[in-house]
Amino acid sequence: MERPHQSLGTVSIIGVGLIGGSLASALRDSGRVDTIIGCGRSAANLDYALDLGLLDHWTHDPEEAASAGDIVMLATPISAVIGLMPLMEQALRPSAVLTDVSSVKRSVTLAARSSLERRFPRFVPGHPVAGSEKSGASAAKADLFQNHWVILSPLAETDEDAVDLVTDMWVAAGARTRLMEEALHDQVLGMISHLPHVVAYALMPLLGTQTARDDCMTLAAGGFYDISRIASSDPVMWRDILLHNGPVVRDLIAKYQGMLGELDRLIESADGPRLESWFANARELRNAIQELRPSRKSDFE
Repeated sequence: MERPHQSLGTVSIIGVGLIGGSLASALRDSGRVDTIIGCGRSAANLDYALDLGLLDHWTHDPEEAASAGDIVMLATPISAVIGLMPLMEQALRPSAVLTDVSSVKRSVTLAARSSLERRFPRFVPGHPVAGSEKSGASAAKADLFQNHWVILSPLAETDEDAVDLVTDMWVAAGARTRLMEEALHDQVLGMISHLPHVVAYALMPLLGTQTARDDCMTLAAGGFYDISRIASSDPVMWRDILLHNGPVVRDLIAKYQGMLGELDRLIESADGPRLESWFANARELRNAIQELRPSRKSDFE
């Protein structure tokens, strides 16, 4: 029997929020899992996921969840993923595969290497490039990963069959997988995800300083509404992302400030032709991005 038709066994998801809950929903719909175990701190959230049929049962104990899983998914903020690594070394069965969904790979991999010891070859760093500004199991969507990329960053020590199993899981969830070295991942995601969130989070306090703040908020639509939407994302998650990918993000902030400075100079000098050329080049690049991806209503992380 070909692997795509085999069961993935028991999948334990530690952190049943948007990503963990959506993965559970997608795997449930795929018919490829025997059991889905959820783990988290909020009984209300876990009960909600259970009522939705996303989970077969749940526990507050990550060691209990991990010890039962054929695939163990860490879908918590990065600081929690790092904190869970020593527990995973003790709890994982020898054949089990551990993976994660963290938006920064370098810090997580360093923690895994120092904590997992004999289990390290069974760890497959991963990151689905998909998301929403919403959080919790109530935001879960079975099609969240449909036609989206999931980046896998295995190390030289990573078992090939572990990579195959995690790849199989994401394909069952509707995603496309791509291998990428961890440092390149952190640089790329810094540009396409982390910096845009920085911009959105910086816009909101600027809005708060405006004398006509109430009018700005009432009339906010179109461009401002779209670009600021991701400022509704989980503050804990984004705190961790910026702390763990700080050097990359700070370098990009500096370059972005340089771009804004150049635009400021063009406006100051009233250089219409160069402003128009700038905007035309930006539009051309944006249109090229649009042509490279499947049509989706919401595509950000």
